[in-house]
Amino acid sequence: MAGIQLGGEGELKLLGTWASPWVSRVKLALHLKGLRYEYIEQDLDNKTSLLLASNPVHKKVPVLIHNGKAICESRVILEYIDEAYSATGPSLLPADPYERAIARFWAAYIDDKLVVPWVQAFKNNTEEERNEGMKQTLAAAETLEGALKECSKGKPFFDGDSMGYADVVLGGLISWLQGTEELCGAKLFDDANTPLLLSWVERFVALDAAKVALPDVGELVEFAEMRLAQLGAAAAAAATVPPKN
Repeated sequence: MAGIQLGGEGELKLLGTWASPWVSRVKLALHLKGLRYEYIEQDLDNKTSLLLASNPVHKKVPVLIHNGKAICESRVILEYIDEAYSATGPSLLPADPYERAIARFWAAYIDDKLVVPWVQAFKNNTEEERNEGMKQTLAAAETLEGALKECSKGKPFFDGDSMGYADVVLGGLISWLQGTEELCGAKLFDDANTPLLLSWVERFVALDAAKVALPDVGELVEFAEMRLAQLGAAAAAAATVPPKN
């Protein structure tokens, strides 16, 4: 079990993997709300019947199960938690419709413009593709620097004085983003180009919810290096297989 129950009703289970930044997002939200939940670690190379039944479309984590009903996709889960437990803990999304729309916009930007090229910097085989992915990732980070300045209005977080939706969406990625320097030789947040985001990270990781929800950076780097080596070996083996007649 994890967390403490401050309010709300119903059984909560979270299906996830320890290294997943998307799972970290959900953990952050649950801990911010002070909700008790059962965490069930999954092996994505040997998926359980529970995961396959709970997310038959994508067969991925995270999956939140509330009173036997499954909710999938991290951003959808965050909004569900906020609505289902609106009377519990802090709100993730602002009450004002416009401010809520802005938070959703930047959350989508993080996934579409920061994460997608960041993954490209790791997964594509050619150096040109990796360099282009990192170039786009760094450009997205600078855009987020401007978003933080505008949205926070000089306060600590995107949502102002406390963590909100965009903070949690980006915050779930922090451990992986911090490991990027060692893995790719590129620092995403620095004093020169993104000083506000650099300070934001320092504040974020000091929060109790972050200490509980985010994986260790060193362990993630080891995990990533192992997975990359496995992928490289698999690709090399596939290249040596003679074509079928």
